[in-house]
Amino acid sequence: MKTRFLTGLILGVFIFQSSFAQQIDEDYNAKIKEYTTDPRFLPSSVLGIVDHPEIPSPKTHFGQIIGAPMEMHSTSEIYGYYKLLAEKSPHLSIQQLETTEEGRPIYMVVIGGDDSMERLDHYKSQMAKLADPRITNAEEAEAIIADAKPVYYLNGGMHSTEMGSPEMLMELSYRLITSEDKSIQYIRENLIVLINPVSEPDGRDKQVDWYHRYTKARTDWDDGFPRSTPYWGQYVFHDNNRDGLQVSQAITRGIFKIFFDWHPLVMLDLHESVPLLYISTGTGPYNEQVDPITIGEWQIMANSDIASLAAQGMPGAFTWAFYDGWWPGYGIWVANNHNANGRFYETFGNAGANTYMRDLSNARYAGDPATSREWYRPDPPTQKVYWSARNNVNYMQAGVLASLTYAAHNGDQLLKNFYQKGVNSIQKGKTEGPKAFVIPRDQKDPVMAAYLVNQLRAQKIEVHQATSGENEGDYVVLLDQPYRNLAVNLLTEQNYPKEAKFPPYDDIAWTLGYLYGVEVEKTDSIAYQMSDLTMVEEEATYAGKVKGSGNAYYLSYQAQNMVLPALYWLKEANSKVEVQVLEKEFILDSDTLALGSLYFKGLSQKQADQINEEFGLDLIKGNKTPEASDIHSVSLPKIAIYHTWFNTQDEGWSRYTFEQRGIPYTSIDKDDLKAGSLRSKYDVILVPRARGNGSDFIHGVSTEFGPLPFTKTAEYPSHGFPDSSNDITGGPGFNGIENLKKFVEEGGLIITLDNSTNMVSETGIVRNLESYSASGLFHPGSVVTVKIKDSQSPLVYGFPETFPIFRGNGPLYQVDLKDRKAMVLQYGNKPLKDEIEYTGPIMGMPDKEVEEKPKSETGKDAPYVRSGMVRNEQTIIGQGTIFNLPVGKGNVVAFTFDPLHRYLNHHDAPLVWNAIINWNHLR
Repeated sequence: MKTRFLTGLILGVFIFQSSFAQQIDEDYNAKIKEYTTDPRFLPSSVLGIVDHPEIPSPKTHFGQIIGAPMEMHSTSEIYGYYKLLAEKSPHLSIQQLETTEEGRPIYMVVIGGDDSMERLDHYKSQMAKLADPRITNAEEAEAIIADAKPVYYLNGGMHSTEMGSPEMLMELSYRLITSEDKSIQYIRENLIVLINPVSEPDGRDKQVDWYHRYTKARTDWDDGFPRSTPYWGQYVFHDNNRDGLQVSQAITRGIFKIFFDWHPLVMLDLHESVPLLYISTGTGPYNEQVDPITIGEWQIMANSDIASLAAQGMPGAFTWAFYDGWWPGYGIWVANNHNANGRFYETFGNAGANTYMRDLSNARYAGDPATSREWYRPDPPTQKVYWSARNNVNYMQAGVLASLTYAAHNGDQLLKNFYQKGVNSIQKGKTEGPKAFVIPRDQKDPVMAAYLVNQLRAQKIEVHQATSGENEGDYVVLLDQPYRNLAVNLLTEQNYPKEAKFPPYDDIAWTLGYLYGVEVEKTDSIAYQMSDLTMVEEEATYAGKVKGSGNAYYLSYQAQNMVLPALYWLKEANSKVEVQVLEKEFILDSDTLALGSLYFKGLSQKQADQINEEFGLDLIKGNKTPEASDIHSVSLPKIAIYHTWFNTQDEGWSRYTFEQRGIPYTSIDKDDLKAGSLRSKYDVILVPRARGNGSDFIHGVSTEFGPLPFTKTAEYPSHGFPDSSNDITGGPGFNGIENLKKFVEEGGLIITLDNSTNMVSETGIVRNLESYSASGLFHPGSVVTVKIKDSQSPLVYGFPETFPIFRGNGPLYQVDLKDRKAMVLQYGNKPLKDEIEYTGPIMGMPDKEVEEKPKSETGKDAPYVRSGMVRNEQTIIGQGTIFNLPVGKGNVVAFTFDPLHRYLNHHDAPLVWNAIINWNHLR
């Protein structure tokens, strides 16, 4: 039946075209040719824009074609055009998906033929049935495939400086709904095309304003001027494409909503960074949990696109040599993680609509020059290209049209593959180990266990809970389910091959049990009765409880994430409650409270209940009171989070983490440091990770480009948020750094994370901490073992002697042996060589028998790498992880990793919370 329908459709098109030739917009096509800098950059597939009598083209609507010099459109203009198309054409609809953190809408556009648009709910339903082979057997699937319409998703405008895709998608949409060309009509009738025109609207508007305010006037590409606005989203910059595991930002929620509502077979994310068009496959190693069918689809579709562009004489298209295919947390990897196909393009953008001479002589990918002829790049570009915005639009649109054509002509195979991948996943769950994962009821931090369950469910991984039986309260992930491979991917260790030829593109470990501090057990047998298990259908929560009886309340501290938020809440709810930190182990009836545990004086029953319910913290009641000499008081500090203007990526994640936890802070920048009087305003200044050396932290953005205001104006209304400055050039300068040093000397606490430790080590704020170069060390983001060196330090309260943290390729620092007491935490289990006690004979001293010291049992067998891979790990073992450095009356706590990384490594965050709780008791 489906064949007969298509045959009739093609015949109808032929008759229609024979009786009515569409009017081509010759002026539009002439301008495409005019704005394309080389005939080799002009594919035939982008010509033939029609002059429709009722539906306005971009030229008719905006007064200029897409890709015209100096033309860039804001989200209101882009969405306004789509709304007009939806009014004029039955082949396009638009609906709001999400609202951004700054209040802008995120829209989705749907394009299809008459049948598709009239029966969208039917086709969505068909895709949902194929997504779960447990409800659709093979015979039913065959019937659905014969009827279904493949769904293809195009994602634009994720990275804000990559400005071409929101422009190109408007022209593509007009083409798809107006053209009666046979190839376009075939796409329209045989695919449902979903478009997210601007997946990051906040960043798009900031960047468009930045372009019109500043970079539009720049005549040279390589002049050093900052091409990007300092902020994209309210919190997240380039990492908005690293939120696929957290699903914390509106951009990701929008992408996930599209996927789970529609189950598109292919998701294509449109990026701009390499010449002239990269079509993703990656060099490998590929993620081990991706179905081989998907990997095959990557190759087939990439080579089909390459061949299509080659047939149109377009140089510079390539595959393979960029990216790897390992990290599963990119936005469109929601497709690869859920039995569909996630792909991306990288075209060559100019961060605007200027035309520039671009030099490719230093560009290398997988070790080869970008201009070399290779098996994966059959027609390379020349060393220099004169590149325009229209060139970029041409390459991107030609690739997309080729990919849509492939999907339209191979829809049945893509549908079969999609269904089969679900079958494969279920079958693996039945026949291979593990059979299930168990998240035991008893956890050090039950709130994070509930969070883990919710994160799995956000990925549509099914989780059960034992509601009766011997293990009541346990969570169980049974693996005979369609997304079994993703569950295994998230809950087991990663083993990145050490022999990999090319460096990884991003982090290489993401084991959620480690990152969240949650015990997860994998099992090859299921020790639960199915009658005892109930599917978790609502958000998992943990309500704390009160144990024991007496007049005083205690909290047994095990580095729970919600302790600091609870303390700030309690300060506002009842400032008269005194909170004390136990500095010694304390026996309370049958409980032994470790260092860092809390004693509440004056806490009411109602407030205790609120701490239980709102923060998921267990409390213990008793009548015993600790000795005054064994405690110190909690005086919650006023916190500032410092940001540079040259790199706001990780500062945004830190702000987001603080806000999610309910920890109050003030955002400050270079101007605040220059103004001074910091100690009168703040007790703690946190400096999140930022790229750069000591000079960068002092001098900031080059003043040769100043003044450079980032302020909200009538002409540039998106600027000035989330922070503003009358001039973002220049850093705090030497005076600002001196004021920061004065702040700590007067009793303040500075906390530096990862590379930002350069701000104190290279500027003279601390004198006894210097950088350390570990020869041959290669440490991409992995979960590794650390060991406590100073068990009495409040910085490590609540942690065992050895434990895992997440560390990437950040710098290392060291102190001399005489200052080694400043090293609170070290990497690995073994000490540095100069710390190993000499046990041999000493001339001039009588021989003595050396007593053998007992070895610690805790973590003695823990390898350094727990998940991921590190090369030459022996060069980091024994080096400092956290330093506590006294400066005047205050302290600098310097981290050599980022404990607030991408809102992912929640297990590590309490190391920062410890510093804040005990900020004035670190001596």
